[in-house]
Amino acid sequence: MYKMILMSSKSIWGVNILLKIEKLNQFYGESHTLWDIDINILAGSCTCLMGRNGVGKTTLLKSIMGLLPTSSENITYDSTNLTNKPAETRASKGIGYVPQGRDIFTQLTVEENLRVGLLAREDGLRVIPEFIFEIFPVLKHMLHRRGGDLSGGQQQQLAIGRALSIDPKLLILDEPTEGIQPNIVHEIGDIIIHLNQERGMTILLVEQKLPFARRVAQQFYILDKGRNVASDKMENLGEDIIDQYLKV
Repeated sequence: MYKMILMSSKSIWGVNILLKIEKLNQFYGESHTLWDIDINILAGSCTCLMGRNGVGKTTLLKSIMGLLPTSSENITYDSTNLTNKPAETRASKGIGYVPQGRDIFTQLTVEENLRVGLLAREDGLRVIPEFIFEIFPVLKHMLHRRGGDLSGGQQQQLAIGRALSIDPKLLILDEPTEGIQPNIVHEIGDIIIHLNQERGMTILLVEQKLPFARRVAQQFYILDKGRNVASDKMENLGEDIIDQYLKV
């Protein structure tokens, strides 16, 4: 097992931990799906959660968001204990979430979808932040179109825009490149890098495409059979780990 990040420290490489997960377990009925997961997400970092299909990556993200019941865990976010807090509380504390498959409201307009995100803001702002349209200018031109009428890439941009409407400190993305045409994949990579490196947003994403993950992320965690089996700086992700845990 490759365990290369010290999990017990309050900071890593001199950087504060924004999200700390300790001993998280998750069950589906009698099935034990996540086993004693420990994860530290550094403030201002972009971290990629990796692993083959079915190892628990999406389950972990949903558990972080409070969308699935968990046990034996302690989740600390920005010095606040989120253990047993509902999903809406976690969103209001500044955690934006873009689920796998996007889950936009297909019958609502682009504008209405973006305004849904505003409902989670603690500051009460009800105006769509202009920077969302600077990042995704196509959304401004499609404000009155229904979400279901957008292409897959445009829907992904809308889903990210909706998550950004809450003004998150932490943005969680579940396979943001899935089913997206290559030119939009590159654009989404540019956006993630911009949000992380220029706007200082902390990002946690699940991603299967290794070149994309290497491009946008500085740290990685790898899950295998519901367990955290490897973690390190992205530059240290070697072929031995790839062969053992990522290749199909």
